[in-house]
Amino acid sequence: MRRLIAALALAAATPASAQTLYVEAGRLLDVASGALQAGQCVLVEGERIARVEACGPTPEGAERVDWSAYTVLPGLFDLHTHLADVGQDADVALPLKTSPQLTALYGAHNARVTLEAGFTTVRDVGTYRGLTDVALRDAIERGLVPGPRMFVAGAYLTHPGGGGELNGVVPNDQLPADMRLGVVSTPQQAHDRAEFLFANHVDFLKLIGTGAVLAIGTEPGEPELTEAEMRAAVQVAKEHGSYATAHAHGAEGIKNAIRAGVHSIEHASLIDDEGLQMAKDRGVWLVMDIFNGDYIDEIGTKEGWPEEYLRKNRETTETQRQGFAKAVKLGVKIGFGTDAGVYPHGMNARQFAYMVRYGMTPLQAIRSATIDAATLVGHESELGSIAPGKYADMIAVTGNPLDDIRVLEHVDHVMKGGTVYK
Repeated sequence: MRRLIAALALAAATPASAQTLYVEAGRLLDVASGALQAGQCVLVEGERIARVEACGPTPEGAERVDWSAYTVLPGLFDLHTHLADVGQDADVALPLKTSPQLTALYGAHNARVTLEAGFTTVRDVGTYRGLTDVALRDAIERGLVPGPRMFVAGAYLTHPGGGGELNGVVPNDQLPADMRLGVVSTPQQAHDRAEFLFANHVDFLKLIGTGAVLAIGTEPGEPELTEAEMRAAVQVAKEHGSYATAHAHGAEGIKNAIRAGVHSIEHASLIDDEGLQMAKDRGVWLVMDIFNGDYIDEIGTKEGWPEEYLRKNRETTETQRQGFAKAVKLGVKIGFGTDAGVYPHGMNARQFAYMVRYGMTPLQAIRSATIDAATLVGHESELGSIAPGKYADMIAVTGNPLDDIRVLEHVDHVMKGGTVYK
């Protein structure tokens, strides 16, 4: 019912989405087959795609959109973002110094920048100010602010002082309540906090299975939430028709999370061969942010980020990339996710070149951010490709991304749900 109300509000707030458009593509990429076809047009009626066909005269009542100079492909997904937050900074206390109200406004800005970069759908995998992502998602759905479709976690389920806490600022028990919505110490607490989050309309759960690179006092290789605690949360998610994903850098934490039943693993920086095989055998997705290590090293050093952050980043970056290469060769399911917010929003597409460098073909990398990502979030029947019945989420770029994946770093036009935003 909530989704229906949001959809009706969105339709009322964005009359442009009710238009009929006839989009002429210079070349149209079918991400399912890999075919790049010339002379194709896409008929969009309201938010959805009605037909994909050889171009002809503009249908009566439709407006022709001339993208004939571009390659057209589905809107992109980023499965690991932090839109509803202030972003990474040398000042560890910045999230606490930023009010919930200002944090929400940052989120609105980040959402627009992300959409204009060609990312029409994101998973937002946690915010220090709990439930700010829920509010941002709902504001976008109501047409109050422009942004991508959002699937949100609401808060981190984490141990006290763990990788999902704002450590090193004030004693953690003195942090505001909205910054500790997911702090748990037992399986029962994990169950109860998970139920609380679903009662507050999250889409999935984010579990902190190990320490973090960008959290004071935690180590990426060290397990945090126990297998039993994660299993309790996973069970709640399943009862709500959803799933849990786990932040897990370390090999043991990754395997604990897989045994607990998570749907995907975030980072997987120190994954070992056993963990890779477990992920493949159990159909668990890996979402590995292999771009941002270079950004952290360069900009973090220049701006004076905590030395602890820089050390942990150096210790994990290349190992993570080698693990990614092994995962590609083994055939593990991989979704595109960048940890946007660690670097400035809008730079998300820079990761594509890294994915190709470490073993993917350009088409595999594109699929990881389109049809494969849609499959991960369970919406492949509505999102992820340009096909009749799906949402009209499309981008247009100059050049051929199958020849040069970096053309995706400069998106010329963006359509989401039948509305042209750029």
